[in-house]
Amino acid sequence: MGRNFLMVPGPTNVPQRVQNAMHRNSEDHRSLDFPQLGFAALEAIKRVFQCRQGHAFIFPGTGTLGWEAALTNCLDPSDQVISVRFGQFSHLWIDMMKRLGLRPIELDVEWGEGLPMDRMEDLIRNDRAHDIKAVCVVHNETTTGVCTDIPAVRQLLDKYQHPAFLMVDGVSSIGAVPFKFDEWKIDLAVTGSQKALMLPAGLGFVCASPRALERSKTAKLPHVYMSFQDHLRSNVDGFFPYTPSVPLLYGLVEAVKMLEEEGYESVWARHHKLAEGVRRAVRAWNLEICCREPRLQSDTVTTVMLPPGIDGVQIVKTAFQKYNLSLGAGLMRLRGKAFRIGSLGDLNELTMLGALAGVEMTLRDCGYRGIQDWRWRCGGRRVLPAACFASTRFHRGDCKDLSRHFICWRHFSGSKHDFVFLVDSPALDQMRENADTPVQRHRRWLCTRAAADGHRMVRLPCTRAVRAPPGGGPRILFTPSSSLSLWLRPLHSIHIGVYAKAS
Repeated sequence: MGRNFLMVPGPTNVPQRVQNAMHRNSEDHRSLDFPQLGFAALEAIKRVFQCRQGHAFIFPGTGTLGWEAALTNCLDPSDQVISVRFGQFSHLWIDMMKRLGLRPIELDVEWGEGLPMDRMEDLIRNDRAHDIKAVCVVHNETTTGVCTDIPAVRQLLDKYQHPAFLMVDGVSSIGAVPFKFDEWKIDLAVTGSQKALMLPAGLGFVCASPRALERSKTAKLPHVYMSFQDHLRSNVDGFFPYTPSVPLLYGLVEAVKMLEEEGYESVWARHHKLAEGVRRAVRAWNLEICCREPRLQSDTVTTVMLPPGIDGVQIVKTAFQKYNLSLGAGLMRLRGKAFRIGSLGDLNELTMLGALAGVEMTLRDCGYRGIQDWRWRCGGRRVLPAACFASTRFHRGDCKDLSRHFICWRHFSGSKHDFVFLVDSPALDQMRENADTPVQRHRRWLCTRAAADGHRMVRLPCTRAVRAPPGGGPRILFTPSSSLSLWLRPLHSIHIGVYAKAS
C-alpha cells in the first residue's frame, strides 16, 4: 500500500500536470495545425539545452539513440575519437563507437574518479595532424555519480586550437544541473525524456551546433532514421519526417513550462540541495560515496558503496519488496557492491526525506550495523531522543509544555540527563545575559529548574562542536537549529525539539 518511491536515477516521477497534458486522444501529425505543437516542442528543448545558434532534434527513442545520431551524422568510418571509460554508460558509448566502425582512443580510469585531463591534454597536444575527430565525454556518469567539468574540456581543445568535435552525453544531467550549450561551445549534446525532463521514456534529444550541422551534410557513417538533414527539411515547417509521439510532445512542452516557471537557476539549486542532503545522510550512515572528489559529485545520483558482507542486490530487493522504494542497483563492476539514490526530476525535501528513511530501514534489515543507533554515542554519552515539540512554542512562552518534557525525562531510568533545546532563531546569538525576552526568561527558568536537580547549563556557540562543561557532569545546551543542518539528517538523529543525554 502507499505510493511507490521512485528514487532511481531515471526514469523519474512524472508530475500530474505533465500526465494531464499527455492524456488526450490521438491526433493527426500531418494536420494543418500540428506545426503549432511541433514548433513549441522544438523551441522548448532548445531552451533546456541553452542553445540559440544551433538546432535541437527530437527523435522517438532514448538517449542511446541520441548517442548513435550524434556519431553517425558527424563522423566517417575509421575516425579516431577520444573517450573516457569511468562507468557503464561511458563503456557502452565506447562499445557503440567500435561497432559503428570508429576507432576510439580509450582512456580508462578507476571508477569513482573523473576525467584524466593530463592524459587527454597529451593526446590533443601531440595530434598535430588533427586525426582525432571528436572528444566524447559523459557529463554525468550515472553508474558512479561522477560529474565532468565540460568547460575544462572545451578550454583544452581551444588551448591547442584543435578542431575535434566536443560531444557530450547529458542524459542524466541536462535539465537538473547547469548545462550551457552555446556558452561552453559544445558541438553535440544528447539527453532523454525520462530523466530531469520528468517525462516517460520515449524521446531522445540531440542538440547540434552550426558546425555540426554543416558536417552532417557530408558525414559518411550510415544513418537513415536519424538523419539530421531529413529532420531539418521537415522541422523547418514544424513537422517531423515520420510519425512522432504526439502525447510525449505535449508532455515535453508542459514539462519545460514547469521548469521555466521555477526558473532554471532555481531548478539547479534545488537539485544541489537535495543531492547534498543525500550525501550528508550517507556520511551519517558511515558509508562511502563512490565519487571521491567532492567537487565532482553528481547532483542527480549518489552511488553509495557498501562494506563487505552487505549485498547491494539484496538492498535494492528489500527496499522494493518491503518499503515500495525503488533504488538503483550497482552496475557492472559495482554490482552487489553499491546501490544508487536518484535525486532528480519532480522531487522536494519531503520526498527525499521519506526515501532516506526507507534506505535507512533497509540497511538495518539487511544487517548493516554501521548506522548510529537511536541511542547514538556523543562524547561518551548516550543520546536518547525525547518527545519533540515545535521550537515556536519555546518562543511563545509555553512553559507548561517545556516543564512537561523536562519532568518526563529527568526521571528516565532514575538517572540524570542533559537536555538540548534547539531554538531556531538567529537572535539567540545576539542575546545578552540581562535581556528580558521570552527566550531569556525561559532560559532562566530552565536553569533554576535544572539547578534544583543538580544539572548545569552551558551555552553552545554556533558551531557543531559540543563543549564539555567545566568540571564535567550533566548539562543543558542551547543552540540555533540552523547551525545543525536540520532538514536532511537521518531520522534517528534529526535535531528537532528536545534531546535527553543519559549520564
